[in-house]
Amino acid sequence: MRAFLTLLILVIINITVAYAWEQPPANVIISKIVFQKPEQNRSFIGALYYDRISHVSSEVSGLVKKMNVRTGDRVNKGVPLLHLDTELLEKEILIHKNRIKQAVLHINHSKKNYQRMDSLYKKGGISEKNYDDARFVYQDALLKKISAQTILEKLLIQKRKSVIYAPFDGIILEKKVDSGDWVHQGKPLSSIGSVNDLFIKVPVAETLIKFVSPGDQVAVTINANNKKLIGTVDKLSPIADAKTKNVFIIIKIPMLTRVAQNMSAMVFISTGAGQKLAMIPRDALFKFQGNDFVYTVKEKKAVRLPITIVDYSGHMVGADNAHFKEGMPVIVEGNERLQPGQSVIIAGEK
Repeated sequence: MRAFLTLLILVIINITVAYAWEQPPANVIISKIVFQKPEQNRSFIGALYYDRISHVSSEVSGLVKKMNVRTGDRVNKGVPLLHLDTELLEKEILIHKNRIKQAVLHINHSKKNYQRMDSLYKKGGISEKNYDDARFVYQDALLKKISAQTILEKLLIQKRKSVIYAPFDGIILEKKVDSGDWVHQGKPLSSIGSVNDLFIKVPVAETLIKFVSPGDQVAVTINANNKKLIGTVDKLSPIADAKTKNVFIIIKIPMLTRVAQNMSAMVFISTGAGQKLAMIPRDALFKFQGNDFVYTVKEKKAVRLPITIVDYSGHMVGADNAHFKEGMPVIVEGNERLQPGQSVIIAGEK
């Protein structure tokens, strides 16, 4: 009897443990496979570059007091890149402010004297020369004030120009001066590449440009970090290489960090019509032990299937695996933590 009770307890424990380890059902969103005959893609190697580069220069000469950036820094439009020393300039500004005050005093004094002379001259009390001299002194005082104000405005502009600002959001590609350097008017100080104008230049055979049009979306992989993204064909270069006859396709890509001009990128470009493939959303893909897989649903359970990608087309991939069938569901949301055989509840379809 004791042995029977012991056996019963062990059975109950095993059942409880098994139940405890069973994964709860997961809510998922699915998409159904469709078969299409997409354009055949082929990979090409291109180079990243900034289409918009500003070689920032100074409009005034001066000593670099402070350099705020280093090569590789990300900067926003309007941030100060460099300050020139303005100590002597400040003294000049103060001098001309005082000269304006002196001119105002001189104007007030000469105006009163001129008004007196004008009254006396009308009454015949002074000579015409004395009247002309008083008028000349008054008008000269007015001109001296205008001259001092003009010089002051010029000095204030020069002071504003002593701070160099970033012309747009960008990356510092090159820094050519540092604190303590003397810069001349027009001397390049730094080069900035616009982060909103990042492109890839890809050489392809002239026979392939008939398959490419501006606005086409293409799959791109940045080789340095294996980052995958979608680029847009911007234009075709108007000049082909004289020797190879290759034509450059210019592809705009989204803003990226941790990239450098002339980095390599793999671009998948159409080279004509291909075989009929199972078209699957990229959101369905996940990695397992370095290989690509998707989850389908069979008898309300998640089933993991390998996928061999042979084509990239925007946000879809084309696969030629025999186990994919027309209308087969693949999980596009909720597949991050799924386990094979786990129960699933289909909450929607894309």
